[in-house]
Amino acid sequence: MPSPGIAIDGERLWRSLMTLAEIGRTQKGGVGRLALTDLDREARDLFAGWCRDAGCTVTVDAIGNVIARRPGRDPSRAPVATGSHLDSQPLGGRFDGAYGVMAGLEVVRALNDAGIETAAPIEVIDWTDEEGARFAAGCIGSAVFAGIRPLEQALALTDADGKMLGDELRRIGYAGNAAPARPLAAYFEAHIEQGPILEKNAVPIGAVLGAQGQRCFMVTVTGVEGHAGTLPMTERRDAFVGAAKMAVALNELAFSYQPNPVITVGHVRVGPNSRNTIPGTTVFSIDSRHPDEAILQRMQSDMVCMIEGIADDIGLGIAIETVTISAPVHFDLSCVEAVREAAGTLGIPCQDIYSGAGHDACKVAAVAPTGMIFVPCEGGISHNEAENARPDDLAKGAAVLAAAMLARAG
Repeated sequence: MPSPGIAIDGERLWRSLMTLAEIGRTQKGGVGRLALTDLDREARDLFAGWCRDAGCTVTVDAIGNVIARRPGRDPSRAPVATGSHLDSQPLGGRFDGAYGVMAGLEVVRALNDAGIETAAPIEVIDWTDEEGARFAAGCIGSAVFAGIRPLEQALALTDADGKMLGDELRRIGYAGNAAPARPLAAYFEAHIEQGPILEKNAVPIGAVLGAQGQRCFMVTVTGVEGHAGTLPMTERRDAFVGAAKMAVALNELAFSYQPNPVITVGHVRVGPNSRNTIPGTTVFSIDSRHPDEAILQRMQSDMVCMIEGIADDIGLGIAIETVTISAPVHFDLSCVEAVREAAGTLGIPCQDIYSGAGHDACKVAAVAPTGMIFVPCEGGISHNEAENARPDDLAKGAAVLAAAMLARAG
């Protein structure tokens, strides 16, 4: 895939992704590579070795982020960086995160092939534990880098077996000494969309405007337990029935705003969870997301009002606990425009898009001009062993990444 002065080798990019996907390969062809496991170490070692072979120096900071630097003519200039993550969900796909890291490596290799020396250094970063599948706190490395999470707090996080993140970093040999925080001239992250919009519109590149804000809640519905065979339907205060009505109403509520938000009830816990007992309690989660903070606030008010109304109608108690509130992220307009211009120069169709998921770029955006490039994924499927992407789309994304980075690096 050509770009001004640089040619991306799509076959080389695909081979790198497929070689990496063998580390933690699952039975159905996906990837299970949890953060700071031996498999993560193997993936980090492979990436670091490839980067050294490409003439980069590789350093590791105190939270385990792996930073590969290609020098520029002016070492005093802040680097233009790219990257993503190599850890995965327990039963994840081959491209989530890994594509962004390998696309960055391909940019470095293509610059080498073309004999181009940039003015500013180029960096490719593997951020520690983006997925949060092991230590229950996603985007850990990028959050520490951005000063959003204190380093000591992150190192003290534990997994389900009580193993501390800092200890696991040392165990796999990736507890570095470099300071996590340092200036970046710009940061661009390439990623599969993880949704169906680009594929549906037959557009190979998404210029990501930002990421949706998120508000998550746990709702406890309290009714009265009773015998399933003896209590008439008219006398019941069934907590699960109330929760089910709330879930249906929440789903319908999402269609009352334009553009549509997403509202998900993804976790339900019924008590006493017995086949012949009317549920006396039901706890369920709400995950609501939208790119507009004002709409998120209005949604929250509407959800609370609706839930309380259903509870009153059935005679149920209700308690709503706020779990997470994260504001929408808006990427740097000049970085977004750099992605648009790169796609236009290359003659690749591009559309503006918002991310429905969080990414390392969302953390980095707090401290550096940041943009993202999305490419389609098959059926919008992600966090799934069946996750797939077309080699041609991946190459186009890497070409746009290269052009955008060159525009910033000089």
